[in-house]
Amino acid sequence: MSLIQVQHLTFGYDGSYELIFDDVSFVLDTHFKTALIGRNARGKTTLLKLMMHEYEYQGQIMIHEKCCYFPYEVKNPQLLTLDVCYEIEPSLENWRLEKELRLLGMDAMDVFYRPFETLSHGEQTKVLLAILFLKEHSFLLIDEPTSHLDQDSRLKIGEYLKRQKGFLLVSHDRYFIDSCCDHVMAINPQSIDVVNGNFSSWYEDKTKKDEREMMLNKKLKKDIVKMESSKRQKQNWGYQIEESKKGAADKGYVGHMAAKMMKRSRAIEKRQQQAIEKKKTLLKDIEEYDDLKIHCLKYFQNQILQFQHFSLSYDHHQIFEDLSLTIHQHDRILLKGPNGCGKSSLIRFILGEKIEYDGQYICGSQLKISYVPQDCTFLSGQLDDWIEQCHSDLTLVKTLLRKLGFSREHFDIPLEKLSQGQKKKVMLAISLASPAHLYIWDEPLNYIDIFSRIQIEQAILTYQPTLLFVEHDQYFQQKIATEVIDFS
Repeated sequence: MSLIQVQHLTFGYDGSYELIFDDVSFVLDTHFKTALIGRNARGKTTLLKLMMHEYEYQGQIMIHEKCCYFPYEVKNPQLLTLDVCYEIEPSLENWRLEKELRLLGMDAMDVFYRPFETLSHGEQTKVLLAILFLKEHSFLLIDEPTSHLDQDSRLKIGEYLKRQKGFLLVSHDRYFIDSCCDHVMAINPQSIDVVNGNFSSWYEDKTKKDEREMMLNKKLKKDIVKMESSKRQKQNWGYQIEESKKGAADKGYVGHMAAKMMKRSRAIEKRQQQAIEKKKTLLKDIEEYDDLKIHCLKYFQNQILQFQHFSLSYDHHQIFEDLSLTIHQHDRILLKGPNGCGKSSLIRFILGEKIEYDGQYICGSQLKISYVPQDCTFLSGQLDDWIEQCHSDLTLVKTLLRKLGFSREHFDIPLEKLSQGQKKKVMLAISLASPAHLYIWDEPLNYIDIFSRIQIEQAILTYQPTLLFVEHDQYFQQKIATEVIDFS
């Protein structure tokens, strides 16, 4: 057993007015299979980088093992996959790599001699994970391995991780965490907790704890109001004593008593202020999140889209065939299937891209569609300019972003410097703020933190938008979908 000990860690990026970590401490056993969770921009990837000693910080991080970080940077994706593997880990043995790939459900010979860039997202992730777990005597730091992966790949990687020794895993996929982790490290607003259990057990305990603390907070807030009122009374008392010295016959005696009473008043006031500040610190570590609103429009007829015996093709190569689907108002339809089966192609067709098709397609007239793309890396420039370019309400979008965990400081950061999760939140907030008959979301939860996922789920169930979506988060699928179209 080896322990990672973090004591009084304080860190903030140069030029930022906010600290990422402020005097936090925790202990982590390297044999734990630990999920690291927290709001976007709360510092999950930063913590991994600090453990790799990539940044300077205050406090202590004591690690007695070498740390290895995933994902690796692939400098030459044009190389054959086997050459990429040797570039990352020159000492690896082929037979061991083949064994790891078999555990991940891959045929090594099928991928070794193909250019790495021609592999799918899932295949690339599996190859890089196999290399990671061949590194001996290392503690593994795994940063969001499931983004852009289909459900089958997530299941395979979850089963694979469950068989491995300890690691620290950043993931927002609740089902995936349950499948492979036995501990949770939660980055709270003011602290970091390490607890035994998977996501489901942690969230149940967290919800109960927050409910108890919120009840306590109501009492604390009442106490603070009373104490502040009492403090003001003591201040007035002190002023009255000072006033009593004016015109007094025996100024020496009155002055002595007034000074004594004023000193006592100020001592009481100081104790009360300290008590108020102490109580206020108890109000800050609950993970609170506000309800979101979706600005749905009612369509003039029940049927919105219809496909009959529909097929799509690229250069006469058929992507899928014989799709029959009708979308009515308030339907929430999940497009399900492995990567490359045609889900995103269908979405692009609905959005107006010229793709060869056969069969019948009927689209309602004057249909307003709000779209969230799978990939948001293209975002650049200033947030205000982008919102204006999307013809969205600036105040409304920023209000939604605040509810999704953005700080006001993030509003001034160029979009290209935001994290992937923050970029996706920008597109989601613009979509939520856009009045529409149909919402089309392509993997909307990629990089989105767990608490924001819960907010989005609650908003959908409350406002009942008509939704066509692709998403591999099984919790989200089960909670949201009213109908499933399985392309596999």
